[in-house]
Amino acid sequence: MAKQFGSEKILPYNNQEHKGAQIERMFDSIAGTYDQLNHTLSFGIDKYWRGKGIAYLRPFSPRRILDIATGTGDLAIALAQKLKPEQVIGADLSAGMMAIGKEKVAKAGLADIISFEQQDCTALTYADNTFDAVTAAFGVRNFEDIEQGLSEMYRVIRPGGHVMILELSTPERFPMRQLYRLYSNTVIPFVGQLFSKEKVAYHYLPTSIKVVPQGRVMADLLGRVGFREARARTLTFGICSLYTGIKS
Repeated sequence: MAKQFGSEKILPYNNQEHKGAQIERMFDSIAGTYDQLNHTLSFGIDKYWRGKGIAYLRPFSPRRILDIATGTGDLAIALAQKLKPEQVIGADLSAGMMAIGKEKVAKAGLADIISFEQQDCTALTYADNTFDAVTAAFGVRNFEDIEQGLSEMYRVIRPGGHVMILELSTPERFPMRQLYRLYSNTVIPFVGQLFSKEKVAYHYLPTSIKVVPQGRVMADLLGRVGFREARARTLTFGICSLYTGIKS
């Protein structure tokens, strides 16, 4: 039986529904304000983090890319603009988030490259060995079953293809650990409530970050599902982590 991680137990609303259903409902409810709030809370550093993830993939020139937990498509758009692939599919549970993403893709003139599909990351409908790269930015902590989600990512990548995951993490060293704890426990919920009617979402966010697998634990998990050269790298004093691996 797969180990259950703390982030899988953190639920936005209640204990009656599956986590996937609650995540879908939560993100549908905040879709309209998500981009503005996300960039505000990160002071725009999230764009730098995506750039670091894309830089990892650039030498491999992936032609077909699947972006899991694509949300409003920020990473999918950046991948298309910077790597010039033939195809990027953005997959997410939330139709509301992807509706915003489709508008952004059309505005960027990338509709011939980027498409969106509603998918459950733990049960993807794609055939084995379909994509040259699979990415996920700030979504793994929302997986109902993290190991199963990573296993599905491994399954749909072709042999020799790459995984690239960006995820928020908790700094380990003083004083960033203490400062980040203060910021995540007070500023994020307060600002979130100012921008959004959905108070639950911005209390869920810092709680889920605290308990998602991080660092060596996440890298080991990537190795366990089959990836070789699974590595973890911290960015911006440990506020974000970049995880990478190659399919054997």
